[in-house]
Amino acid sequence: MTFRWKLYEGGKTPPPGAVVNTDERLSWPRMAGLGAQHVVAMFGATFVFPVIMGLNPQLAVLMSGVATILFLLIVNNKVPSYLGTSAAFVGAVAAIRAQGGDSQQVTGAILVAGVMLIAIGVIVHFAGGTVINKVLPPAVTGAVVMLIGFNLAPVVANNYWPVDQWIALLTMAFVIVCSVVVRGFLSRIAVLLGLVFGTFFSWIFDLVFGPLSTDKGSVDRINFSSVGDSSWIGLPHSITQADGTVLAGAHLPSFSMTFILLVIPGVVALVAENAGHVKAVEEMTRKDLNAYMGRAFIGDGVGTTIASLVGGSPTTTYAENIGVMAATRVYSTAAYYIAALVAIVFGFCPKFGALVSSVPSGVLGGITVVLYGMIGLLGAKIWVDNGVNFGNPLNLVPLAAGLIIGIGNVGLVFSDNFSITGIALGTIVVVVGYHLVRFFAPPHLRDEVGPMASVRPENSSVGLPSTPGHGDGLPPVTSPQV
Repeated sequence: MTFRWKLYEGGKTPPPGAVVNTDERLSWPRMAGLGAQHVVAMFGATFVFPVIMGLNPQLAVLMSGVATILFLLIVNNKVPSYLGTSAAFVGAVAAIRAQGGDSQQVTGAILVAGVMLIAIGVIVHFAGGTVINKVLPPAVTGAVVMLIGFNLAPVVANNYWPVDQWIALLTMAFVIVCSVVVRGFLSRIAVLLGLVFGTFFSWIFDLVFGPLSTDKGSVDRINFSSVGDSSWIGLPHSITQADGTVLAGAHLPSFSMTFILLVIPGVVALVAENAGHVKAVEEMTRKDLNAYMGRAFIGDGVGTTIASLVGGSPTTTYAENIGVMAATRVYSTAAYYIAALVAIVFGFCPKFGALVSSVPSGVLGGITVVLYGMIGLLGAKIWVDNGVNFGNPLNLVPLAAGLIIGIGNVGLVFSDNFSITGIALGTIVVVVGYHLVRFFAPPHLRDEVGPMASVRPENSSVGLPSTPGHGDGLPPVTSPQV
């Protein structure tokens, strides 16, 4: 592998319809501009999800840059992608926190998930992508992604929205309108724009209506005191938010089997997400990337493992950045290296970490309503894209049971120290239940694909979405990173 990129047509901006391949580049000033676009595209979700999980956003941005470079090296610069913070584990982290788990146990569980993803990548690399579809067919994958998203509804309803319902409502409305009505690149950064919009109106509300009344007393919606107290250059350290929540700085993980079981469904979501993104890049670049599918899983797993080893957030390939590539038709990996280096620079600025962690709870409430719902609906998109037939009880019954268990947070208690609940139990019911009943089902049910089979994308060889979308942080930006 080389870090030399061929200069495309003298480095000038390509004409409409032209393509700049992964091993080509424009002039370095133009590549710097493209790298900046990738930074902006990944920015919103990359620091929102760590804050939601109680982890340090400065460290998350730093490790997203490191993970992106590692990913590009592992895929031999053949799959241009940016690795930002994954939302696949948000539900599991919420469950861990609810059971008294701390940040060390959170990152320990996620580290194990990263290692599992590496192992899956190794298997896929040698066995081929078809092994994924056998173990995790679209019916199963869609159900797991759906229950991950919808299981998060109580987090919004109980934690974020009630703190400042009117700011949450305004922010939600802005993100919806910006995602759907606004055209071009701005629609791809709707989450980031929503953060700015909501924060600005939080400041206006403080001026007009005064502080919020909470069970902890009166508090300002906007509090930048920690920003002024932070240095410009330094390692990520713990940050205390206005509501007293502490976002842990760099730390080593610890391990609990109960909490590890909770994050396993996130691995299923990451497999679906990565496979869909590789296929999306394959479509855009018109190059066969099936041989790099396993490497992509390994790269994502390595990024997640290294990030969680130092206390950072899990990583995943970002559809927002794939959307930027689709819009610019510049697939050069040089832009991603530039974006990664910029993220690393931001990661060594504690003042930046304090700034992003000061996002008001009401703003997070408005954004998470949209993002969590999109994660859930992505599961439905996987079903539709692959023609899953719910007239077949083989698909309908085990998935229905698993969904209700996952969304309703049903638990199975074995002892005072060990239980399986919510997402973890729902995923086990979906995966094990599907394959178990398939084994005993009559042949006509096993072989029946149903009338919707014709909508299955021909280029989706692993039975997963082949367009830029999840779950992803996301379709270009209109969907969240799972």
